Amino acid sequence: MRLKLVLLAPAALLAMITVAFATANIHIDLSSQRMHVDSNSGSYDWPVSTARAGYYTPRGSYAPTGMQLMHYSRKYHMSPMPYSIFFRGGYAIHGTYATGALGRPASHGCVRLAPGNARTLYEIVQNEGGSISITGAPPAGKTRFARVHHHNPARYASLRHGHGHALAYASYRRHGHGTVRSWQSHPLNFY
Repeated sequence: MRLKLVLLAPAALLAMITVAFATANIHIDLSSQRMHVDSNSGSYDWPVSTARAGYYTPRGSYAPTGMQLMHYSRKYHMSPMPYSIFFRGGYAIHGTYATGALGRPASHGCVRLAPGNARTLYEIVQNEGGSISITGAPPAGKTRFARVHHHNPARYASLRHGHGHALAYASYRRHGHGTVRSWQSHPLNFY
């Protein structure tokens, strides 16, 4: 009887460890622009933004290849990418401050989440690991495009005839706001 207990104890311990370290399943549906996460800490369902027209979010199954608490995109004007989880080359799941675009295609290919949701996902993957699957096709007609600017002929005519203000660049002044965090807190005061 003791021999059975001695043999069963390690097997039970291994089973508990396996359950405790199961990876989180992250599923991104391009059609619905939603992410569903099943993890040890619970299930979550969040809106996302994936690639807009002219860009591509790769479909397939992936494992996280790297994580950065704050990454800055060298390819796209040092744009902040908080809670980045990279899964294929430069493609990542990350937070965005453009939360109004969530639920429709709006990115250059990454999967964007609200910052709080990105933080939750980052912590889940950090603790459990993760498997990422991306399926579906982006919905037609829901892509975010830049707004069209129409010129005002009367305004341009007044400038040509000297009736307007001269166009000039503002001088560069620095008032101690040298960090992204300070800019995020006070974007209009950043010089």
